[in-house]
This record gives sequence, structure tokens and C-alpha cells, in this order.
Amino acid sequence: MMKKIALIILLVSTLIGCQPENRVFVEHQDLSPELEWLKKDVRTFNVPVADTNQAYNLSLSFRYASGYQYQTANVKITETSPSGIVLVRQYDLKVRKANGDYIGEPGLDIWDSEHLVEANKRYTEKGSFTYVIEQNTPVDPLNFAMEIGLILDKTQ
Repeated sequence: MMKKIALIILLVSTLIGCQPENRVFVEHQDLSPELEWLKKDVRTFNVPVADTNQAYNLSLSFRYASGYQYQTANVKITETSPSGIVLVRQYDLKVRKANGDYIGEPGLDIWDSEHLVEANKRYTEKGSFTYVIEQNTPVDPLNFAMEIGLILDKTQ
């Protein structure tokens, strides 16, 4: 029993220790188990912001499988502030080089890529910001897409 408890404590402390100390928020959400992202399948993230004096880096993570055929993953993000101010932005997440090689960290036939989409972001309000992410490519579904994530880090 004590060995199990020690193993669990070690595992939890290792996972917590893997996060950068400046990381404020990270969440990943699965897309379809059929390895596709439908336009109607939006993902919502609620990000708490406590410090309006701090600059942040906002990043997106995208997990995809070998076979992904496009150079980018086009996404639309709708940000809603605690007071209801809405900002809509579009990003093209580059996931393949011009020669066709995948970009990101490989794991067999799965790739994890992280994309800085807004550097030195300043929030003017404290509270929970809502981010709605949807795929915005000309095709539906977007095949070989597995997961989308949102990351917020304090700048140094």
C-alpha cells in the first residue's frame, strides 16, 4: 500500500513539475474519435485572468496524425471578456513545411505542435475570458485532426 501511495505522489509531482512555472492556463480538448474536426465542432475554454499588469503569451496547441494533408490548420477564435467584449481572430497554424515534413513533436504517427498566436497580450479586465475555437478551413471535415488546446503563459 505504501509503495502505491509513494508511486502516486511521485507521478503527480512529476506531472506538476513538467509545467513551466510561468504557465497560467493549459487545457487540451479532444476532437472527434474518427480523427476529424467538423466545422460545427467548436471547443470552448474558460481562462481565468487575475493580473492586468502582466503581459501574456497566448498559444494554441494542435495534435494531428500522419496523413494530415495541408500545410496549415486554419482556426477562428472568438474571445469574450468578462464584461462581454467580443474579439474575433483567425490564425493559420503551420503544421507542415514546404517540403511536406510535419512540424512538431512526433510520437509514432501522432504530432504535437504549439503555435504562439499572440505575444505580449495585455488584458484590461480581471475575470474569466471565454475562448471559442473552431476550424476554419475550406474543407469539412478536417481529417487527421485529433486535439486542440489553449495555453496562456506569463511573459518573463
